Amino acid sequence: MLRWTITFVIIALIAAVLGFGGIAGAAAGIAKIVFFIFIVLFVLSLLKGVVKK
Repeated sequence: MLRWTITFVIIALIAAVLGFGGIAGAAAGIAKIVFFIFIVLFVLSLLKGVVKK
């Protein structure tokens, strides 16, 4: 999932450099959402590992 975040950030940067503001904003927004989902799933997996032990 972190790979998807990096991919969308790169797309946003390239689109911003080329002048596509709408696409850059959308890609950056998607990257934020995917990153926060990654963080939530990461924390849940850590908590699940701690509870099992």
